[in-house]
Amino acid sequence: MATRVFVYGTLRRGEYNHHYLSSATYVGQTRTEPSFTLVDLGGYPGLLLEGSTPVVGELYDVDVTTLARLDLLEEAPEVYRRQWLHLNAEVSAMVYVIPKRFTHQAPVLVSGDWCDK
Repeated sequence: MATRVFVYGTLRRGEYNHHYLSSATYVGQTRTEPSFTLVDLGGYPGLLLEGSTPVVGELYDVDVTTLARLDLLEEAPEVYRRQWLHLNAEVSAMVYVIPKRFTHQAPVLVSGDWCDK
């Protein structure tokens, strides 16, 4: 059974961790409702569950093995938390979010697009 995952940073096509999704099925690009904040944590972004920014990302259907590999990469649940979110009126997906305590003074990506940094 596949799980739909929304990726917004280094897992997107053309980014350095995209190979983690090599066995996943690409569903398409989407944008969230304007109710999040995307921050730059150096080599990767973090999605906060507050704000007024629409975040750009990609949707993938992943199997259980890939989801477990993503959990290891994202250090879930110690650093990132994986949870279901309604991204917009049409789309719900699993998303890795980061608690605010890990983002102290991190620059906000106003565009909401990690690839547009």
